[in-house]
Amino acid sequence: MTSSSPQTFSQAELEALIQDIRPALHRYVAHMIGSAVDAEDVVQDTLVRAYDSIDQLDRRANVRGWLFRVAHNKAADHLRRRANQELELLEDYPTTAEPDEPLEEKELTALALSVFLKLAPRQRSCVILKDVLGYSLADISELLNATVPEIKATLHRGRTRLRELSQTVEISAPPLDDQERELLQRYVERFNARDFDSLTAMLAEDVQLDLVGQVKRAGAAWVSPRYFHSYSQLQDWRAAVGQIEGRLAILVYDTAAPSAPPAYFIRLTWKALKVSAIRDYRFARYVMRDVQLAA
Repeated sequence: MTSSSPQTFSQAELEALIQDIRPALHRYVAHMIGSAVDAEDVVQDTLVRAYDSIDQLDRRANVRGWLFRVAHNKAADHLRRRANQELELLEDYPTTAEPDEPLEEKELTALALSVFLKLAPRQRSCVILKDVLGYSLADISELLNATVPEIKATLHRGRTRLRELSQTVEISAPPLDDQERELLQRYVERFNARDFDSLTAMLAEDVQLDLVGQVKRAGAAWVSPRYFHSYSQLQDWRAAVGQIEGRLAILVYDTAAPSAPPAYFIRLTWKALKVSAIRDYRFARYVMRDVQLAA
């Protein structure tokens, strides 16, 4: 008799799957919550759930689909906490709709992530999965537990609404903090000068480092000799103060392509004039595809 016991993942197998799917998860969440910066927190919550569930994950099942469902639910939780938004039911929509064209890449590029928040959550989810990530109707049907006609109707409404919004929505950036700008400018000047001793003096003792997709550590005693030392050995970067989604950030350019857009960015959090957190996207450059940036 054939055993029906689960064929569970090893740690290495799950890590390989996560490395492969992480950019798509991030892109999905970024469009769901309207921010490529905040999406990383939701993705990390999703991955914590995956690692916690490793003993229950069956390699014969659609684990990729499960990860997207977890990310969807985590994104919904994020929206509820931030804006008290609730997910609507697909049954609220008619199951027939006139055929319409997918959103083209140039249309998606012109849309700010925040515009997607103007869609009802289910519309947003369907449009992202189909037009941004390229999933089939059958895949989306399985992911969202909905029929293909329901998905088609929801896609039609979402695409129509996005095209309307693209003509009317104006994005206004929040005011910037002058003190934070001054502190960030000082940090960037010392960073470019490779004055890592001075940078160490700007760190809080319990500073949190998140080198996205690679390592998370805490404490200036770790950040200074290892994180800063790694940058001291690299010659491919130049930093500048800029904005990501209207928030101050360090834009990092590739010195081999000085006229190209930033290759990635670094976000700092400040507390009592000290750096309390560093989130560095050097190894997660796929994020740059969706962020809105300004020098």
